[in-house]
This record gives sequence, C-alpha cells and structure tokens, in this order.
Amino acid sequence: MARGKLRIHLGAAPGVGKTYAMLSEAHRRVGRGTDCVVGFVEHHGRPRTEVMLHGLEQVPRRELEYRGGVFPEMDLDAVLARRPQVALVDELAHTNVPGSRNAKRWQDVEELLAAGIDVVSTVNIQHLESLGDVVESITGVRQQETVPDEVVRRADQVELVDMTPEALRRRMAHGNIYQPDKVDAALSNYFRPGNLTALRELALLWVADRVDAHLTQYRSEHRVSAIWGSRERIVVGLTGGPEGRTLIRRGARLAEKGAGGEVLAVYIARSDGLTSASPKELALQRTLVEDLGGTFHHVVGDDIPAALLAFARGANATQIVLGSSRRKAWQYVFGPGVGATVARESGPDLDVHIVTHDEVAKGRGLPVARGARLGRSRRVWGWIAGVAGPPLLAVLLNTVDLGLANDMLLFLALTVAAALLGGLLPALASAAVGSLLLNYFYTPPLHRWTIADPKNIVAIVIFVAVGVAVASVVDLAARRTHQAARLRAESEILAFLAGNVLRGETGLEDLLERVRETFGMESAALLERAGDVEPWTCAGRVGPGRPVERPGQADVDIPVGDHMALALTGRVLPAEDRRVLAAFAAQAAVVLDRRRLQEEADRARTLAEGNRIRTALLAAVSHDLRTPLAGIKAAVTSLRSEDVEWSEEDRAELLEGIEEGADRLDHLVGNLLDMSRLQTGTVTPLIREIDLDEVVPMALGGVPEGSAGLDVPETLPMVAVDPGLLERAVANLVENAVKYSPPGAPVLVAASALADRVEVRVVDRGPGVPDEAKERIFEPFQRHGDAPRGAGVGLGLAVARGFAEAMGGTLNAEDTPGGGLTMVLTLRAAGARPELQPAAEPERQAS
Repeated sequence: MARGKLRIHLGAAPGVGKTYAMLSEAHRRVGRGTDCVVGFVEHHGRPRTEVMLHGLEQVPRRELEYRGGVFPEMDLDAVLARRPQVALVDELAHTNVPGSRNAKRWQDVEELLAAGIDVVSTVNIQHLESLGDVVESITGVRQQETVPDEVVRRADQVELVDMTPEALRRRMAHGNIYQPDKVDAALSNYFRPGNLTALRELALLWVADRVDAHLTQYRSEHRVSAIWGSRERIVVGLTGGPEGRTLIRRGARLAEKGAGGEVLAVYIARSDGLTSASPKELALQRTLVEDLGGTFHHVVGDDIPAALLAFARGANATQIVLGSSRRKAWQYVFGPGVGATVARESGPDLDVHIVTHDEVAKGRGLPVARGARLGRSRRVWGWIAGVAGPPLLAVLLNTVDLGLANDMLLFLALTVAAALLGGLLPALASAAVGSLLLNYFYTPPLHRWTIADPKNIVAIVIFVAVGVAVASVVDLAARRTHQAARLRAESEILAFLAGNVLRGETGLEDLLERVRETFGMESAALLERAGDVEPWTCAGRVGPGRPVERPGQADVDIPVGDHMALALTGRVLPAEDRRVLAAFAAQAAVVLDRRRLQEEADRARTLAEGNRIRTALLAAVSHDLRTPLAGIKAAVTSLRSEDVEWSEEDRAELLEGIEEGADRLDHLVGNLLDMSRLQTGTVTPLIREIDLDEVVPMALGGVPEGSAGLDVPETLPMVAVDPGLLERAVANLVENAVKYSPPGAPVLVAASALADRVEVRVVDRGPGVPDEAKERIFEPFQRHGDAPRGAGVGLGLAVARGFAEAMGGTLNAEDTPGGGLTMVLTLRAAGARPELQPAAEPERQAS
C-alpha cells in the first residue's frame, strides 16, 4: 500500500490563518471531486473559520473522560474505517488526552499516512522541538506541546501561511482571534510586535532552509554541476595563516551586499595529515566566521585548487575569496599558485576575488623539524652498522670474488640497513666508509685511492646518492611519525582536559594530579600572590615531593598572568612539553577562579536568602500575626467590659472569634517553626509503613465540612512515610486548595498507585497558576496573584514540599484539565527502594 502524502500549513503564530487556509484547500479538493473529510479541526470560536466547515463531511469526535472532565479528541479508528482520500487534522503538535491510543496527534497522523490516506495539517513554528529554547528566550513562554522536526521535514509539502505583525495585531484587536476579554492581555504579552517579528523570521528562515535542502537534493539527483545563483554564497579559502581573518571579514562584507548572503570558510588539509597551519590560528578564524554568521569547513585534499573548486560547486557558491600568495618571487618557478589556478579553472559561473593583505610575498615560514626521532638503541645499532659494518663486509668480500657490481650492491644494502636503524647520520657514515673501501679494495687500480675507469666513478657516485636518499627518507618518516604521535597525544590530553573543565567535573586538586601523572613529576602546585612584592601562597598542591614556596624553587614553572604560576618538581621538561603544560596552567587558573566565584556565589546566595527570609518574617509578624492577635484582644476586652451586658449569642460569637483567631495564630506559628526546622536541617522523619486512609482523612479536619472530597481506595499499597509529616503536608495542600477554590467547587483528594510509587493528588477548580510560576509558589513567603494579606504568610506549600522531600518523596504542581491546579504528592510505596524516582511530568493539556 502506497504511503499517504502529508501537507502542512506552517505559521509563525496563532491567528495567521493556517486553519482557514487548510479548509480552503479542502473546499478546492472537494470541488475537484476528491473524497475529503474533516478528522479534527478546531475553529476556536472564530466565526469565519467555523463557516468554512460548512459543506465538508466531519467524522464524529471521540469523547474521553479524564480527571472528572470530558474532552473531545479525533476518532482515529473512525477515520481509518471511513478511509477517505484526504483527511484534515488540525494542530499537529497537540497532546492527546490520556487514554488515547497515541500520546501525540502527529502519531495519529503517522497511522493515517501509513494507511495510504493523505493528510493536510497545521502547525506553528514555536511548536517545532528544536526551536523550544529559542522561542522561550523570545517570548518568555516554554512550549509544552512540540512535534519532532523530522516529522515536519518529511512532509511532502510545507506551505507558509504568512502575515505581517501589524496585520495580525489588527486581527487580534478586531476580535478575530481571541475573545474580547483576552485581547488586551494577548497584545501586551505574547503578541507584542517584537515577538511576532522574531517568530515570523524563524518561520521564514526554516522554510527557506527546507527549500534550499530540496534544491540541493534536486541538483544532486539530476547531476547539475552548474552553479545556480539563487542566493549569494561566498567561499573563503583559508591557509591557516594570519591573513585568514582579513579574508573572512571581506567575505562577510560581500555577503552583506546581497539578500540572504552566506559565508562558508574552508580549510583544505592534505590527506597525509601533515600540515603547516597553526591550530590556534584556525581556532580563532573558526570563532570569527561563526561570530559573523558563517560556517567553518575542514576538507581533505591533496590538490588544493581542485578541492576548493569542488567544494564551492558542491555548495552552489557564487564567489570565492582568496588571499594574494605568500610565496616569494623565486617560488613561482614551481607553478602559478593556488589563486591563479582557481581563477583560471573557475569558469564563468564563479567569481574569484584575490584580496591583498600584510603577509603577501613574505613566505610561508614553514617550521622545519630538527633531529631524528628514533630510539636511542636504534641509533646505537645504526652507528655500529654504519661505521663497523663496512670494514667487516670488506673482510668477508676479500675471501671471495663476486665482482664489482655485486660488491657495490652489498655495500649499498649495508647503507640502507644503517639508514633504517639509525637514520641519516649513520647512513652517511656508512656511505662514506663504504665508498672509500670500494675504491681501495675493489676498483682498479687495487689498493690505491684512485679510480682508473670513469664508469666506476659513476657507480660510486650513484652508490653514495642512493644511500643519502634512502637515509633522508627514513629520517623524514621517523620525524613525521614522531610528530603525528605527539600531536595525537597532545590533542587527546587537551580534549580530555577541556571536556572535564567545561563540564565542571574537575576540581583544582584533580587537575593538578592529572598534570603530575601526565608529565611524570613528583609534585605539582599552583602558586599565587596578591601583588608584585607580596609573598607567594599555595592555592593547591598534590604529590609527595618537596614543598615549593615560590616558582624559582621548582624544576618547572609556568607563569599564568602576573600573579600566578604552576610549579612542578621532579625533573626538567623539554620545551616541547611546556606548550601543553601551559594549557594545563591556564585551565588550573580557570578552575581556581571558578571555585572562588562559586564560593562567593554560595555566600551571597546564603546572605540573600537569609535577608529575604528575615524581611518576609518581619512582614509576616508585623501584619499577618498581628491580625489574629488584635482580634483576640478586641474580643477579650469586649467580654471583660462591665459597661455592656452581652447576650448569650453575642458572648458565643466573641468566644468563637477568639477560638478562630487562636487557631489561625497556632497555624501560622506552626508553619514558621516548621520552616525554621527545614532550613536548619533539624527535620528527622520517623519512617514507618502505614495505610494512606489512616492519615489522609485526619488532614481534612481543619477545613470546613463539605469543602473537600476524599477518594482513597482501600486496595492501595502501604507507604513508607512519617505519619506526622505526611498529615501536616496534606493538610497544608488541602487548606491552600480550599482557599483558592470557588464556592460550590469542593477540593478532591485522590490517591492512586503507579509502579513502586503512590500519588496523592489535591485537585482544585480555582484560577490556576501559570507555568512560569509553578516552581515559585513553593518558595517561602510566596503568595500567588492577588491573595489578600489575611491569606497567610506564604509558607504552607514550602513546608509541604520540604516535608515531602524529607520523606523521600516529591511535590509538584500541574494544571487541572478544565481549569484549576493539581498538587501531586508522590510517595514511596512500602518495600520499594529508598531512592525514589519521580514520575515524568505529563504534557500539559491544550486549552
């Protein structure tokens, strides 16, 4: 069965007309005779959108019950049974009500597509999963409902439904999107011009990238090698030299002149991995090009002009920026250079810019490695073979007559052996000694240092040249092998170091220990001083070696800035090791600074928290505690007054007021004491196994009768809790829920089992809490919204969460479907492991 096709109408924000465009497309298809049905379309009460549903067949929705409410969802089975050619499914990122076959609507769409049904759907750019952080930084709202980018990218068609921010705000002001009572809040928050402009840019760029990907795929499938200048792409060729930064800036200026310009910086490395480019300079250039909005690419190729042109044509580039050659005049005898070759072979579809810079004609300054990198034993055997080997071979050859040609081949083999063992110098010694012995013993006239036949002179010269050439190759290979191995080791060390430090996994002592082990030193210490004349102090030290009081006493010291140094004892390190050691020293300083900043931040946080709590406590004592005291004092004063004759009803009312004020005062003081115990760490729960129905009903005793309902099944497993703490936590949650619930809407306290956990849910139908405030309401002295002063000091939820965590549980807030707030208290079931894993928070239902 052929898979159905997916068409998506993508918008930048609600109200741009995605659903309207989808319904218009449905009417066009129905007019052409296509079997098209409405699987699920949400018109959100917009009259013009609702009118578009007329004339279209709608599959009846399925209604699901969840937490006391009934919610309509698409009937997937009914749509599959109806089997239309095209199904309209609105809001691709929607989260289905629990109890549906799939958790997300896009998964329902996947089933329809797999059944061969074409689907037309809608989605906003803020619901793409990869853009969640970007959208949150723009709008301040975290999108709870998202759809994987790959689902949208696999769509056969993505149509952008666009509208300017001004036009969208006018639609909003006219009441075409939201109800009038919500217009002002929407225009001043989510629908601000800046937000809408940024979201529109995200949508346009996302669609443009998708179009570009389709163009690249088309060019690849149809083998189109010609460059199509649909947008300016500037390829900047880098050599790793300092002129690269000039070229990148010039390329960025060229890209700015055209709409949608793009900069691609590329460095071509030879396939043998041996390069003269400075890694530090390339890193700086990578950062620069990324800061300018471009991309950095690393390409391997031995023919640099061909590799550069192949990259440019593969990227559909329109211009190439190269720097003027750094070669000196005499070096042009080896060829025209990269710039001239690229310009000659670029063809008419690629413009090549040659940019002058300060490094022109100064030479590349390639570093030349000195000295062989062979082991000591190999060099010793090489010298033995090169110096003692030729005389021994001459003694053996004097016993037999093999002819001059064979004698020379044997001496040449000995020279090659000396080169393989010891490198260049032993091979040269072997060639020199061997040529003298060949001349003396085997070249006529014998036993004389002269050569009679000119052909023998040529043979000896060739012998020496071959020996020198072989020795040079072996020496070069040895040096390159050593360089590659060392660079690989350095890169692994630095990568490990940087990764650990960036992730914050390495402390100062751990880093110093790593330095000591890596370089085989006895001890490592980080020294610092406050000023140039101040004494040195040790910030951190590891190893059993002698203590170092100042850098001059160490075998190796690496300065870090003006007043810090890394000191090591044990041996003197070569210069090539100091380069990596300098990176360790810099990272050690960073770790030390980070540790001190963290300590200062902790101290500041502690002071700020203490000041905040003290200020809030004073405010609570000055008002919230004074109010019940004033009521009690007034009632007592009235009762003791001899001037007034109180009736029994009045006396009972005053006594009731005294009792209520005392209870309220007791509750406030109890919460203050509990918060104090939590913050000082003196809460020690006495965990034992109990049934919830022994504790939860007792927690409802402090609320008015009929204001809370209870649903705790007898089949629930026992929980491992402190009964007193649990009762206090649930009581605080119920009291808070009753406080914010509207009249006639009782609070529901329900419990259920889930794996090795038991959840207690306190559900209210109040105004609810925005997502960004759900964590803030658990902080001490926080009262949400316009709660009156008499509503308490804002400690109830903080104490409840503290008690829950003390018992190994969790307390979180969720939205109640249909409006309100649900507090979810998760407890550990009896017999479960002590490490409680909190349940994953379900997706917030769409309103």
